[in-house]
This record gives sequence, C-alpha cells and structure tokens, in this order.
Amino acid sequence: MSRIYSHILRLLLLLPLVAIAHNNNTDICSLLNSQLPERISFPGDPTYNLSRTSYYSGFERALAPGCIFRPENAPEVSQFIKLVTANSQNDNYGNPGQSTPQFAVRGGGHTLFSGAANIDGRVTVDLRAIKSLELSQDLKMASIGGGAIWSDIYPQMVPYNLTVMGGRVPGVGVGGFSTGGGVNFLNRRYGWACDNIYGYEVVLASGEIVYATSSSHKDLWLALKGGSNNFGIVTRFDVATFKQGLMWGGVVRYNYTKSNLEAHAKAFRNFMDPRTFDDAADMGIILGYTNKTFSIANSLFYVDPVVNPPTYQPFLSIPSLKPNTLALNDVGDMVVQFGKDLPPNLNQATQLVYSFKNPSSPSTFSTLIHQWETDIQSLSTISGFLSQFLIQPQPVTNGTNSLGLKPGETDTVMSVITAAYTNPADDAVVQQRLAAIVDKHERLLKKQRLYIGFKYLNYADVSQDVVASYGADSKRRLRDVSRRYDPRGLFQTGVPGGFKVW
Repeated sequence: MSRIYSHILRLLLLLPLVAIAHNNNTDICSLLNSQLPERISFPGDPTYNLSRTSYYSGFERALAPGCIFRPENAPEVSQFIKLVTANSQNDNYGNPGQSTPQFAVRGGGHTLFSGAANIDGRVTVDLRAIKSLELSQDLKMASIGGGAIWSDIYPQMVPYNLTVMGGRVPGVGVGGFSTGGGVNFLNRRYGWACDNIYGYEVVLASGEIVYATSSSHKDLWLALKGGSNNFGIVTRFDVATFKQGLMWGGVVRYNYTKSNLEAHAKAFRNFMDPRTFDDAADMGIILGYTNKTFSIANSLFYVDPVVNPPTYQPFLSIPSLKPNTLALNDVGDMVVQFGKDLPPNLNQATQLVYSFKNPSSPSTFSTLIHQWETDIQSLSTISGFLSQFLIQPQPVTNGTNSLGLKPGETDTVMSVITAAYTNPADDAVVQQRLAAIVDKHERLLKKQRLYIGFKYLNYADVSQDVVASYGADSKRRLRDVSRRYDPRGLFQTGVPGGFKVW
C-alpha cells in the first residue's frame, strides 16, 4: 500500500502547479500553508518554537523565520521547491528578473554563524523529519535520511557491529556534515566522510528528484562532496558502512603548565610524523580559557579495541588529572560521553579554522599556543567569555571529493579557534580579535612555509572564503555544476546561507 501511495504522490507532483506570480513581499508562508498545511508551523506554534530554540548557536536561535516547513519525504521537498519558484523569472547569477522567495535549509543546526541554516522572516526548511535508516541486504551500505542526526543513527548500527562516518559529538546533522566534508573517528583510515558516500538523492532547483552516483550525474555527485548547499536539497545519503565493535577513547585533563604544554607540543609533532602514522588513531589537543583560567585536555580515540595503544603513550606518560574518561565503548556511547565535555549550546559564538603541515620542530606548536594564550586574555572582561584552541590531524583523504586536497597526506594539521560569550553587543570586538589571532598564526606558518590555504567548511566562519580555498580548478568545476543543475541560481541567492560558489 505504501508503494502505491508513494507512486500516486509522485504522479500528482508531476501535474502542473498553479502559476502564481510573487515577489519578495508576497506572503509565501500563507501560500505554503494552503498547499501543505500539515507541514507548516508559524510563530507561537509549539512545533515552530521547538525548532527555533533547538539550534546550537544563539546567532541562529535569534532568527525568526516567517514559517517553518517540515517535509517528511523527497516528493514534499520537490513540491515545496516548485511552489516557491512558480512563475519566477529570476536569474540569481546577477541578471535582472523577478525575485524568488528566499529560504534556509536546516539539518542538525550545529553551525555557529547567523543564517547558516535559519532565516529571518522567510521560510526555514527543517529536514529533521526525514530521518530514516535502511541497511542494504549485504550490510555494506546505509541509506540515511537527509535530516537525520548522527548520534541517533549510531545506536541503530550497534546490533550489526557496524558504524558509519558521522559526527563525533551529539546533535550533528547528516546533511551539513556530509556535504561539507565530515570529520569522524575513522578519518585517518578512510578519509573524509564525504569520501565514502555512494549516492545522493537530491531535489534540484527545478523540483526534479535525481540520484547522483559515480555513474549517474557524476559531476553532481562529486560536487556534493564538499560543495555544501549550492546544488539542491539532499534528502537521502547512501553511505559506506564499516565493521566496528568496541573502540577505545575518552578525554584526559592536565594541569596547564609550561612543562605540560611543551610535552604536548613534542608528543603531537611526533604523532603527526608520517613515520609514526597509525590509521586507527584520531585525537585532538584541546586548550581552553574560561573564567580567566587556562586548561589543557586531550581527546584520544582509537577505533580498534586496544586499551592504551602505544601511539598514545607519549601523551599518557604526561602527568594527568584524575579521573579521566578513557574506556572501551561502542561508537554511539563514545559520542555521548564525548558530548558531556562540551556545552549543550552556546549564546554568541564564532570560530575560525586553518590548516598547515606538521613542522619539523615542536617549537612551532609552542609558539602558536603562546600567541593564543597571550592574545586571548585581552577578551577576558567580555561577559561570559570562553575560548577553545583545538589542534588535531586533518583527515587523510582518498581524493574522492571536491576539496582540492592531495590524497594520502598524513602530516596535515587542522586548527580551530573558537570564542563564545553572552552579549550580541560584543560581536564585533570578539570577531575582530579572534581574526587577529588567526592572522598572526597564519603569518607565522607562511613564514615557515607550512601554511596551506584549505579551510574546512564545517569549522569555518562565514568570513572565510572556503570555496576559494579548494583551489581554482575545484572552484571552476563547482561553478560549472551550479550552472548546469541550477541555471537560475536558486541555491545561490534564493538560499543565501552558507558558503556560496558564486
């Protein structure tokens, strides 16, 4: 019966829609409510309020869409796209024409900056009702709804002793994570999460539903591996599964002392040396500044069931605080436990990312840490201020993406500096000073010929030119795909949030 209903629904959606001329001042929410009443919520509705207040960042929670659309399947997303573009003459690549109502597309809602997955006064498409999981008969592929949350998916894989490459903390959505690249516990063994996606079910700007794979719509398939929300709305990801029982890991804390910092700099430089490469190991040094107090911790993860693996002995030999959370766990529980070390949400928050090659001397890491430590204190009087400086390995890509990175490189480091605070009035000063710290770091790395221009999309701020950081060839290919599948540029200015290819 469900198959018959789905077939009928798809046929109905092929019927011509009523041509409705509209512009930016038209109440598109009323139009949507007349066509899809059970999927639309308005300010004051419980569903609307739950969606709006569930964003991770206060920047996103502050935005109030005119309505929220919660589709339950790809045909409903297709119907939505056709409704909002009906009779539009818009060419959003810069040519004049009748404008299209703007909207945002939301999965997990974990991105920090304003407008990434929400929009003021217009329509936010909340995909989280599209959250199905289906395993292939041979258990080698998982088909996951575009609005699913990774921390909800992992427990469903445990009975099969399988996992998929998703977020490492609770609440991260499948869609933005996967189309932006994706950092996972397995990333030094198998690459970015996007390197391991077999197919995408995508609703294009025309409303057409296509399936992009390495053999069908290959250009679109490749573009979605790092190209984010520029080409359509992905309603299903078909991803590789991996055998996974218990893994080992957790968080270890240390006193913030000069000797401990120097020991960490030395241990991490050696960890990143290709001669000591261990593809089961994924870690990060987490430097913190809260209430005018500095802290240091390591997140240590090992995807094989080995307690205290040798690769981490240089870190474990540093005197640490007790207790730690190191233990054997399945992936789902590991994500939950790691999440307990992070705030459940943030008020105002911003972060900047950069990447570089592993230096020949640990003194480079020591200098970066010292610069952050010195300069971040200038923000100590900001209400509710805290900062984190994360130093971690960059995934070892197999090259199946649009990121412009060389395959197989095991010695690339990725750093993220984050700041959170209470009041919007402090936005400008925090963002300016954080940018100044990162600029100082990048100047040092360029001087030492270690800097690489790549910016990881899911850790980047909107002020960073992510698409350009992929390189000129990759950017050109992404623009070609945008022109081919979205000739009027709906996903360039009709969906203004995120990192655009134009």
